[in-house]
Amino acid sequence: MKDYYKILGVNRNASEDEIKKAFRKLAHAYHPDKSGGDEAKFKEANEAYAVLSDKKKRAQYDQFGSAGPGAGGFQGGFNPNDFGFDFSGFSQQGFDVGDLGDILSSIFGGRRVRRGRDIAVDIELSFQEAIFGAQRKVLINSKVVKQKEVSISVPPGIEDGQMIRLSGMGETLEGGLPGDLYVKVHVRRHSYLRKEGYNLIMDLSVKMTEAMLGSERKIGTLDGEITLKVPSGTKHGTILRVKGKGVPMDLNKRGDLYVRTLIDIPDKLSKDQKKLIEELKKQGL
Repeated sequence: MKDYYKILGVNRNASEDEIKKAFRKLAHAYHPDKSGGDEAKFKEANEAYAVLSDKKKRAQYDQFGSAGPGAGGFQGGFNPNDFGFDFSGFSQQGFDVGDLGDILSSIFGGRRVRRGRDIAVDIELSFQEAIFGAQRKVLINSKVVKQKEVSISVPPGIEDGQMIRLSGMGETLEGGLPGDLYVKVHVRRHSYLRKEGYNLIMDLSVKMTEAMLGSERKIGTLDGEITLKVPSGTKHGTILRVKGKGVPMDLNKRGDLYVRTLIDIPDKLSKDQKKLIEELKKQGL
């Protein structure tokens, strides 16, 4: 958990002016386009300023993100990633755009540097593409190039709603800095598989006789059809594990597929079926 006050080097009672001055000093020192800059520290300062410069977000952060110095962070569904880490979002987040110009002017020796807009696009993936990764191409508009094609590499195991940031792939301005491209991923649901971490989960309906005597069942996986052995004496809710049929962790390792057995009890029985079950009952089953 991050302590945004510590990152900016101010105390928890710092005024808005103190927070702004602290951020300007860090932005000047760490901007990645400046010689000797530090992109990681610049983003960290940007993130801290995005929260502490906004009264509402600062109040939420003080209430939910920190119980004391050094214990910073967001909880209860409050996600710092929602703020973004670049200057292009300042106008949407209550920042002083004039102050932004002063910061950039001081960084680049008084020369005003323009920056292209950040661009946001949405893409849709099948469940299988989200598990194994995929390549996508999108067309975006730019003031310099009216339309350009950008290739997107979607990593394996991406979650529905997750955002991919492509630095410098947004709007391009002649003589200025390029914006970033933000790609929001939407994953279509699978008919029977669901993802939990690196594992896949599915339900399998099993007849009473199959559960009692055991059986072999054909099931579909993302790698194709396989034969699953249902052991004799399988109970309702038993979890059967299929190793290595889950989500890729790296090039050589994958999670597992877990199959939950659901015993199918018929609603109605024929006379013969009832007679057979009565015989089983007499046998103590």
